[in-house]
Amino acid sequence: MTGVNRTPVFAVVGHPNKGKSSVVATLSQNDAIAIALEPGTTRSRQAYPLTVDGEVLYTLVDTPGFQRPRRVLAWLEAHSISASDRAETVAAFVQQHRDDPRFHDECELLTPLIEGAGIIYVVDGSVPYSAENEAEMTILRWTGKPNLALVNSIGSDDHSAAWVAALGQFFQVVRRFDAVRAPFDQHLSLLKAFGQLEPGWEQPLERATLHLSQQRAQRRKDAARLTAQALEDMLSRRETRTLTANQAASLSTETLAEELRQLWYQYQRQREQTLRLAVEHLYQHTRITRQEAELTWHNEHDLFSEDSRQAWGVSRSYLTTAGFGAGAVGGVSIDALTLGHSLGAGALIGGLIGAAGSFYYGDRLTLSALKLGDWHQGLQTASFGPVQDSQFGYVVLGRAVDHWWRISQRNHAGRDPLDLEPTESHWLTRLDRASRREIQRAFDLCRKKRGLDTASRQRLAHAIEAAFDAYDEWQLNSH
Repeated sequence: MTGVNRTPVFAVVGHPNKGKSSVVATLSQNDAIAIALEPGTTRSRQAYPLTVDGEVLYTLVDTPGFQRPRRVLAWLEAHSISASDRAETVAAFVQQHRDDPRFHDECELLTPLIEGAGIIYVVDGSVPYSAENEAEMTILRWTGKPNLALVNSIGSDDHSAAWVAALGQFFQVVRRFDAVRAPFDQHLSLLKAFGQLEPGWEQPLERATLHLSQQRAQRRKDAARLTAQALEDMLSRRETRTLTANQAASLSTETLAEELRQLWYQYQRQREQTLRLAVEHLYQHTRITRQEAELTWHNEHDLFSEDSRQAWGVSRSYLTTAGFGAGAVGGVSIDALTLGHSLGAGALIGGLIGAAGSFYYGDRLTLSALKLGDWHQGLQTASFGPVQDSQFGYVVLGRAVDHWWRISQRNHAGRDPLDLEPTESHWLTRLDRASRREIQRAFDLCRKKRGLDTASRQRLAHAIEAAFDAYDEWQLNSH
């Protein structure tokens, strides 16, 4: 499998429970791969191709761990005549012991190497180096295949220096690689390193790194587009109900407004969830468990909670420096300061969620009042919405950008729940003035015109990409 026109294949090998499957999951962008703490989770080799736009760029083979490396090595040494026949001796071992249950795992591990796969040998740098690993490394060296070793520390202790020194005697390239947290650039670096080890793979792996980089850039654009569409849908949302004369007579204005208001809440929460799922699927994260309380207004992390407003809402100074004028924080005092011309501040018409005093929709978010249309053929249309406060848009935007960042940075070996607890929002101060203006302009258009034209939607998506960059920078400098 080392020809120029063949897709590179890498067998990920090593001792049981040292992170092999985690490496495969990350490098193949596949979060369906089983990862468990118990040794022996992987009992048969399994190929996982990485595909971009229908083209397989390379394939990772997950393998069982070594079980009896010293006995295998003893057999090899007893049957080898000279160094020139070592690869053939390994193949002979597999052929002779393929049906021997004692060496099932070793045969599964060695078969892809015999067939031409390169070696990615994984060790746990949090445990001390052991001479037992030398038998494994010697067997792998006997195959004569291009090889690379990864020190993947699972625990808190650090013995990686000893591992690097030992591995350097057996492998062409040795790297520290945290399968759960390694940044994307390290993935590309590994591919480039392998291309240098095997001439036949240099060209296909150069193409693979190019395609993966382009894919990542396109995912960023697509995530911005999805976020822009969600913002447009949520900010322009209007709930309506068509009434007969009997219904209009039996329903009070307050009851009708509350009914439509609750439908509006339900839509907003569901639309945010739809956006999150779309972004997760875009990055091929389909099995994430979110560490987030149930999405109802009764909990602190809800879309409509005071915590969310404080975490993701923007300050008056932000709006002022962006060139919008003061006043989008909300509340009577700011209305007074701006002579009633704030960007949607003030009390909520109709006493929205009157009992929820600690939730910001109770006194800060303004929805347009209930509107009753003219009677037509015995029917009347009642409408409620859209939201009139820019703060809602910034809360939705902040939560969406934070979620995107966590997903885009998450490796496919990650199995911890996704923690979506609010963080601070001063990251937006890093956003350029033009992008701030474009975002606010889009928010205003959504409220006034119930949507955006194609050009405005594209400009909003471009501004959200800039917001992604600003959040990236903020995260980089705050950790």
